[in-house]
Amino acid sequence: MEKLRIIFMGTPDFAVGILDTLIQKNYTIVGVITAADKPAGRGQKIKFSAVKDYALANNLPLLQPTNLKDEVFLTELKALNANLQIVVAFRMLPKVVWAMPALGTFNLHASLLPDYRGAAPINWAIINGETTTGVTTFFIDDKIDTGAMILSSKITIDATEDAGSLHDRLMLLGSQTVLETLTLIENKKATTTIQNDTPDIKTAFKLNKENCKIDWTKSATTIYNLIRGLSPYPAAWCYITDKEQEFAVKIYAAILVLEPHELAIGSLFCTKKEIKIAVENGFIQVLSLQFPGKKRMTTSELLNGVTFTPQAKAH
Repeated sequence: MEKLRIIFMGTPDFAVGILDTLIQKNYTIVGVITAADKPAGRGQKIKFSAVKDYALANNLPLLQPTNLKDEVFLTELKALNANLQIVVAFRMLPKVVWAMPALGTFNLHASLLPDYRGAAPINWAIINGETTTGVTTFFIDDKIDTGAMILSSKITIDATEDAGSLHDRLMLLGSQTVLETLTLIENKKATTTIQNDTPDIKTAFKLNKENCKIDWTKSATTIYNLIRGLSPYPAAWCYITDKEQEFAVKIYAAILVLEPHELAIGSLFCTKKEIKIAVENGFIQVLSLQFPGKKRMTTSELLNGVTFTPQAKAH
């Protein structure tokens, strides 16, 4: 069995879950590579990545290159003397980096490849109404998420769960799949399957303001899936107009209500504790939302201090 000396590359919480599993299982992590620090929030305070926080707390050697082809970084990377690199939610690597270790570089991706290659696979699986998803390990090549696959593991998506819940379950599944992949590599038993590209491959596009906006003319199910697929981050949003004022509102949680009505699309139907928004074949009952300058709150909390007129409309 070959003794592994691993460099781990990743940035968000999802990657921390995998790195922590490797530490708990006593794998030798000779270095951690993560994103450079950057200002965030209203105060533009310098924010560390979740992986950096974890690496510092566990005294792991840490590198934060801004340029992955920089000669100083490449020299430092080579000096770590790793024979394997693991990438989880990081960035595209140049060949000089992914080809460096003798045993290669493999990536854990949170989808059943080749579907949902790209930046937001967990979100898009829910947005598109999938009932199953999973994780895949693959050896990195010179394109994004296209390399030869090692292992994949499948999971069922619950009809009401959001991206936060699925994220956490896929992190656990991913940890187990990475461990199984490492066992194969250690024992020189890793075999690969080339990804089969077909015209109907689904893509996990980068999320932006435009594709996170709710289109209230869509079906109730489509809107409901968008809301849960974007919760808790970055959150689906829309405008609500009332009393000649317009607010950009984030919607974090909702219930799908399929029933006939004669209200105009986008109309708000409010009681003392409920907000329902009329859609083509029913309502979206809003459970949790955020108005500009306010914290996230439940609908009943909002309605304690806000009253909508019958003319209020979501668009």
